[in-house]
Amino acid sequence: MSAETTDFAKALREAGLRVTQQRMALMSVLMEAADHPNADELLSRARGLDDSMSLATVYRTLSALEEAGLIRKLSLENEPARYEISPAAEHDHLVDVETGEMIELASDEINRLRAELAERLGYEIVSQHTLIRARKLPD
Repeated sequence: MSAETTDFAKALREAGLRVTQQRMALMSVLMEAADHPNADELLSRARGLDDSMSLATVYRTLSALEEAGLIRKLSLENEPARYEISPAAEHDHLVDVETGEMIELASDEINRLRAELAERLGYEIVSQHTLIRARKLPD
């Protein structure tokens, strides 16, 4: 078992989930994903690791992983939800409205300002996610 596989199994156990082949396969696919795949894309990638995987299994597994806080669901208007491993650091996403490309925006400055604004209003941020829809400027 690789160190990564051991880490996935440990994360699942710590989240109170049984370690199953399907959960391990989806965690592995999400860790390797350079993009933010939707359920159909996850199914086709996960079938390379476990050919018994079905779309129903993918949805059940994604739901359990999300509920356990191991992954994050990114809901977009009029598009299938996309998924990512729960980030070590909070970040936002910019979506190109013409191509659908999703770009991660990590900014300590934005996170600091967000926390300061919430604190000024008497709040502490528990979680956050900003989705920016944008169109590429002409060259």
